[in-house]
Amino acid sequence: MSRVGKYPVDIPAGVTIAVVDGILTAKGKLGELTLPITDKVETTIADGKVSVKPRSNEAQARMMWGTTRANIANMIKGVSTGYAKTMEIQGTGYRASIQGANLVINLGFSHDVVFPVPAGIKITTPRPTAITVEGVDKRLVGQVAAEIRGYRPPEPYKGKGVRYDTETIRRKEGKKK
Repeated sequence: MSRVGKYPVDIPAGVTIAVVDGILTAKGKLGELTLPITDKVETTIADGKVSVKPRSNEAQARMMWGTTRANIANMIKGVSTGYAKTMEIQGTGYRASIQGANLVINLGFSHDVVFPVPAGIKITTPRPTAITVEGVDKRLVGQVAAEIRGYRPPEPYKGKGVRYDTETIRRKEGKKK
């Protein structure tokens, strides 16, 4: 039995939710998101809350119960407050800047890394060594941040590379004489 799926999702002021032909749409001040609802769960909107229930007692329906509820909660938070990931760049000469619709990152390679900013994502560089990824879709924000981090993940000896600001790098001791 799902522990997450049992709880209804509150709809904050300024957000409208609608289910049409199996597609849930959330509109808010930051944008609009859609989610196809599987036929294994039933979604109801009443009294400013969205409730999800499985249609049967089979395993797939119970799995999708909590998943659908979590996806709906993420959509509502995204269109009302949005999501952001902050990243830091560490290393001598490593820096980032926005040039037009691209994020240009110097990570010690022989060339600059040019990352095109996808639609629905806003990337800012408050400092040359900091990157902020913002958007309404939690999955897309996380994916873009992971792709940027993937160009030069932090290494354990000197800690050089791109890391999340909340990430802790376990340092290793270098070779001894």
